[in-house]
Amino acid sequence: MSRIAIKICGLSTPQTLDAAIKAGASHIGMVFFAKSPRLVDFDRAAALAARVPDHIRRVGVFVDPDEELLQHAISSGSLHTIQLHGRETPERAAAIRAQHGRDVWKAISVKTRTDLDSGLAYTAAADMLLYDAKTPEGAALPGGMGVRFDWKLLQDFRHGLPWGLSGGLDVSNVRDAIGIADAPLVDVSSGVESAPGIKDVDKIAAFCQAVSQL
Repeated sequence: MSRIAIKICGLSTPQTLDAAIKAGASHIGMVFFAKSPRLVDFDRAAALAARVPDHIRRVGVFVDPDEELLQHAISSGSLHTIQLHGRETPERAAAIRAQHGRDVWKAISVKTRTDLDSGLAYTAAADMLLYDAKTPEGAALPGGMGVRFDWKLLQDFRHGLPWGLSGGLDVSNVRDAIGIADAPLVDVSSGVESAPGIKDVDKIAAFCQAVSQL
């Protein structure tokens, strides 16, 4: 397994899930957000989760979820981790972690250095921060759009929590991104797709290979 953690997000088929596992992903992500082309229902989440070895972490991605959604998704997907990608406050993140007893990752939308500072508010509320590119104003999705930010913003930044890098990553730039930001975890979704929501097994393999060579 790569010394750098790799999360392949938005998996929705057995074939692409198996490809991510074979390629050495440390985390697999399933999306529980109705507007996403990567949405999985509870039955599919259960079927996918059953294929995941114990050493690989199962992450559920949510946008401002209510308790009913969280409960059903955690149960069906056998989730280890809840990734919050909406406007959840530190108080809400802390409440979700306490209520459901799972690790909580909070996505931080980044365009400027000031945006990074907003993540510091989650130091006592979350277990990891995931820096993602800020999407265009009015966008239907909060992430998974292939948008990237200036990775140099992360240089010399004092993170309050463990962290990962997301947003616009693909096989052509992930090595540069890791080198610039010194990222301990990379998270990819649209960068390993042939079309929105359609994962490509060859792109998954190439992405993981590129990271593992570092």
